[in-house]
Amino acid sequence: MTPRTRTTAYHASAAIAFCLVGTPVGAAERPTAIPDLSFRPATGPAVAWKDLAGKKATVVAFLSFDCPVSTSYAQPLAELAAAHADKGVAFVAFVPTDDDAATVARQAAEFKLGFPVFKDDKLVAADALGATTTPQAFVLDDKNAVRYRGRIDDGYALRLVPNKKVTDRSLANALDAVLTGKPVPAAKTDPVGCRIVRDRETRTVDVVSPVYHKDVLPILQTHCQSCHRPGAVGPFALMTYKQAVAWADDIKEFTRDRRMPPWKPRGGKEFVGDRRLTEKEIDTLARWVDAGCPEGDPKDAPPPRTFPDGWVLGKPDLVIETPDEFVVGPTGRDHFRVFVLPTGLTEDKYVVAFEVRPGNPRVVHHAANFFDTTGAASKIQALGQAEEQKRRKPGAVDVGPGYESVMVPIRLTPADLFAARPSFGPVGGWAPGYVPRELPAGTGMLLPKGSDFVMQLHYHRTGRVEKDRTRVGLYFAKKPVDRPLLPLLVPGTFKIDQKSGSGLGYIPAGDANFVARGSWYALEDCTVHAVMPHMHLLGKSVKMTMTPPGRRPELVIEIPEWDYNWQESYLPKDPMKVKAGTRFEIEAVFDNSAKNPNNPHDPPVDVRFGEQTTDEMLFGFFGATKDNPTSGLPFVIAQGPFRLTR
Repeated sequence: MTPRTRTTAYHASAAIAFCLVGTPVGAAERPTAIPDLSFRPATGPAVAWKDLAGKKATVVAFLSFDCPVSTSYAQPLAELAAAHADKGVAFVAFVPTDDDAATVARQAAEFKLGFPVFKDDKLVAADALGATTTPQAFVLDDKNAVRYRGRIDDGYALRLVPNKKVTDRSLANALDAVLTGKPVPAAKTDPVGCRIVRDRETRTVDVVSPVYHKDVLPILQTHCQSCHRPGAVGPFALMTYKQAVAWADDIKEFTRDRRMPPWKPRGGKEFVGDRRLTEKEIDTLARWVDAGCPEGDPKDAPPPRTFPDGWVLGKPDLVIETPDEFVVGPTGRDHFRVFVLPTGLTEDKYVVAFEVRPGNPRVVHHAANFFDTTGAASKIQALGQAEEQKRRKPGAVDVGPGYESVMVPIRLTPADLFAARPSFGPVGGWAPGYVPRELPAGTGMLLPKGSDFVMQLHYHRTGRVEKDRTRVGLYFAKKPVDRPLLPLLVPGTFKIDQKSGSGLGYIPAGDANFVARGSWYALEDCTVHAVMPHMHLLGKSVKMTMTPPGRRPELVIEIPEWDYNWQESYLPKDPMKVKAGTRFEIEAVFDNSAKNPNNPHDPPVDVRFGEQTTDEMLFGFFGATKDNPTSGLPFVIAQGPFRLTR
């Protein structure tokens, strides 16, 4: 196997002179001499550039397997390389991180790039070409003159903010121009991705300057490492000093803007598991970055944080798991998968705690769990599997157990949700960072005998084929439950007229600030243990309030920057005591304009209340217990399309 065809990792020799220079747009392109360019593998003799360069052109890509933007281009680069393999074009990649050669080799193989990948931890290649970002591409002609440098395409507006459509395939266009002897349409474009980290100038540390081991590491351990560690859902690790320095600018920016750690509420009650940093912690991180990221004395570091290998609350009473692995494709929109799994229960149980354990934390974004006694979800799954089998081809992805569904897996009526013995109901939700906790004594979530456990998983893409087999551990009440947790909701309504077939209205096309509202009343005294607002991609902001009889409104929760990808069930630190006659309201703002980057319709269209992600909805979900367990229904929806009475 020649160096050109094998996918492996090399170390770029620090002694070489990597003399590749760019040519200004419109200037004559002169060959650039590369007299002694070579690359030294981790083992074995050096590889000369002449054995890597293509006869007609060479594409040099700078990649990072820690950067989600970079990994999202792994498959497009591999496909572009394969398409030009017989056209005299060679592809080669450099990884400008401090990962060891074995790690780079393993990752390159996992992403199946199909061309040589070199470790460039000394930034020899990056400095020679002036690379600043991963991913970033360079096109060299047959004289080794740089004819193009920049992005691969315009798939991203900003880092982690994809454009709706790819309209300019910059790298492919430049390569085609070089091969056909034509001028490159745009010789330089701005890459979008993760910054290549170079040495920082560290200021003299004074007594007030934060240092990594003493001041920064404790913050990262407490707030970041649960997600940002190897194998977890975070796109990169923050376990070491070098890793923290590599992402220092992002740490400062994202914590200052409170985009990280992810915690969407900005007002209302205090909730369990609040991941927000204090102002002091944010200031500490910013001053550390501004000081040049001083390391300090490793002796001042706290003990490493440990993460549980087994079930947090001990052995579960029942473990639910998918019958086989689900295969997640490398690229495309996120995938929502529903798995319908029989519980085999011969008697009713009450769930007092649960734990979701993703088989592959890199791809499992969140989980929503339900029970179903109707058999409807199982029938939908059987139909979905039959259809999938018909169209499945060898090597297919997004296949395995379950069926694709982005919303509540079965259709329900208000009577279903408010029945004395519901046939369908929630059994908790999970997102990264969730810590399993037991419900208060005497409280539990009903799991009826003979029911199916319905688990909906939201899968992320990582740029490579992934597999997952998630498990859920359930803990049952050992003592009688006299206050079952009831699933309750308040729906908001949209604009109502003859255009709507759902009865819940629509959001007009082009309206950037459409307001929707809904409300309901408590018929008797109760206690609220969980709160969760829900919208889709057009959601802009949402808030929920409660107004006790004869008193002023109280803010329950407010999310000023709604994000469909970060939906959670929030547990008040102090369960909310609610008096009969209390009014609960939900109000949300939607953006159905062309300026909304999340709008799935281009151009915008009237969006109706519906179950698909491209539809829209507004619900406030609550988990509550009645203070008098022997009384009738605790709630009535007083406004909106539904009116229920006891």
